[in-house]
Amino acid sequence: MSNTTASITPPHEVDECRGVLRVYSDGSIVRSNKPSFDAPVHDDGSVLWKDALFDAAHNLQLRLYKPASSTPSKLPIFYYIHGGGFCIGSRAWPNCQNYCFKLAAELQAVVVSPDYQLAPENRLPAAIEDGFMAVKWIQAQAVSDEPDAWLTDDADFDQVFISGDSAGGNIAHNLAVRLGAGSTELAPIRVRGYVLLAPFFGGTVLTRSEAEGPKEAFLNWELIDRFWRLSLPVGETTDHPLINPFGPVSQSLEAVDLDPILVVVGGSDLLKDRAEDYAKRLKNWGKKVEYVEFEGQQHGFFTINPNAQPAKELMLIIKRFLTENAGSGS
Repeated sequence: MSNTTASITPPHEVDECRGVLRVYSDGSIVRSNKPSFDAPVHDDGSVLWKDALFDAAHNLQLRLYKPASSTPSKLPIFYYIHGGGFCIGSRAWPNCQNYCFKLAAELQAVVVSPDYQLAPENRLPAAIEDGFMAVKWIQAQAVSDEPDAWLTDDADFDQVFISGDSAGGNIAHNLAVRLGAGSTELAPIRVRGYVLLAPFFGGTVLTRSEAEGPKEAFLNWELIDRFWRLSLPVGETTDHPLINPFGPVSQSLEAVDLDPILVVVGGSDLLKDRAEDYAKRLKNWGKKVEYVEFEGQQHGFFTINPNAQPAKELMLIIKRFLTENAGSGS
């Protein structure tokens, strides 16, 4: 008789991300329906919202927001791509929804918040491609004979801004490079600028903020390393071109024509050094880049405490960026 059955050990947990994602030794993955941010949704009716399917093949939805009060002119479109290390997060998480309410109300904009496929089930570049598909959905609405009137009645397709938080900031960067200045392949919609909020970049050589950042940080090195390990293409390192814009195998961005970019980071964020280096390099190459650092602030401070003074100051900076880069039509 074989004793094989008795010797099989049950699978054990090998990775865990904020209690939402659990990976087991046999390769199985369990996701919780409960978000890592357990907060009430502050829906006071001042902002309307609804969901729309933008990729039927992968059952991906985006959430649309707009101010409830009517305005005399059409509103800019502001993308907000959520973070989560490419492994967790959702347009439907309360922290994401609450921030989108604020963005729509404070910026007086139509906010588009797309989901994307998550790792490790769907490793990079899946999330980047999904971000592109979400933007293409807006283009489809602009040229459709039967567009979504909820969107087209109020949105100005000539004034599109693409923003992302953390992993979403990485997606926004890669879209900026892919689309180039003028976003001609998206005509008739026109991207006017990009807002990278604590963009999630990496590299095999650690920066000082990564190496010396406190272990108790909201986004500490152990979690950063885990996110990369779970989301990178199999066999790749953090010098992958999608992860490290200035890595040894990345294309040079010096000759790439880019639309204006606003880079924002907290001074106590382990991602700070990479964000600062990113902005400095692009600026030295003549790109229109603005870098803003909030002293003492942690990763994601604007969604964790959206009513705190730093988050309010950031909203004013984003609003100014939109105003300064709004086009007069082309």
